[in-house]
Amino acid sequence: MKLSFAGTAILSLFAATVTSYNIQQPQSAVDRRGVLAGGAAAALAFLTSNNPAQALEACPKGSNNCISTTWTPPSGTDATKAASTLKAVIESYPQEGQNKVDMGGWTIVDDSFAPGKVAKIEYKSGIGNFAKFFNGGKPFVDDLKLELGSDGVVSVRSSSRIGDSDLGVNQKRLSYFVSKLRAEGWDAPDPTY
Repeated sequence: MKLSFAGTAILSLFAATVTSYNIQQPQSAVDRRGVLAGGAAAALAFLTSNNPAQALEACPKGSNNCISTTWTPPSGTDATKAASTLKAVIESYPQEGQNKVDMGGWTIVDDSFAPGKVAKIEYKSGIGNFAKFFNGGKPFVDDLKLELGSDGVVSVRSSSRIGDSDLGVNQKRLSYFVSKLRAEGWDAPDPTY
């Protein structure tokens, strides 16, 4: 896991502070060195843990081919029920695509529809003239990542692998899911770039 600049700075500060104390004290005494070492260990564990809230990357600012959003299940829904509903909605997506997108089908790459996990799905465009000209005759591939929190809230990231614009493909796909989730009582905002 890569640490942010702030995370690296915090760890460096803790390490420098802990190593500057070189005074020997009895094992039973609680000293600054022990407190700082414990604090440094806790900070390191927090920053390097597999924290689900940090699993999905944010979309680049001003992106026209990536959408990040959050879907919230109805109040009182436990995470297991939320995972079940989410999986059913994702699997309801037509293999032949919809609204003139994803006509090359889709595949669940990582079937981790469970709290604290990230499910991954790949969507392929049809092989049209645009793909033949711009992508060497191969379909364009988009990635959908869904991170389910322990409270059932889903962090969503839908993005194209290449290009600066997806011509609205990710938005059309997520709009399909949003309409299905809203029918189940979820709070799911309209997807925007």
